[in-house]
Amino acid sequence: MNINIKNKKAYFEYHILDKYTAGVQLLGTEIKSIREGKANLNDAFCSFFNDHLYVRNMHIAEYSHGSFYNHEAKRDRALLLTKKELKKLREKGEEKGYTIVPLHLFISERGFAKLEIGLAQGKKTFDKRDSIKERESKIELDRAMKR
Repeated sequence: MNINIKNKKAYFEYHILDKYTAGVQLLGTEIKSIREGKANLNDAFCSFFNDHLYVRNMHIAEYSHGSFYNHEAKRDRALLLTKKELKKLREKGEEKGYTIVPLHLFISERGFAKLEIGLAQGKKTFDKRDSIKERESKIELDRAMKR
């Protein structure tokens, strides 16, 4: 059981400067749904409310075998970080041009859901074009190596 949900859009849209691994405060049906692989990080982002960091807009589908205790698909979920990490992220996140984006959702060895978040800076359009060129050249190089 290897759950590995990535936010590919984040790597294209942002320069990732720093990465942190945070626990996610979930309900019972949410973790069951994540273990089925039914989560999506594409539109998700992180923001601070009352000295706590929350991931917003992360879609976790309702659990298929859940009853009326099922969860909402797009609710705010608290991220579990140390006070030192929260302070550092808050200071950097308030600077102009920086944001906090979720990068990778996975299940740890102990069975807990973890979210890798990154302190990111937005890319300009010419940076995005460079990313596309690098990706295409890598694909062509891999094709040539297979021959």
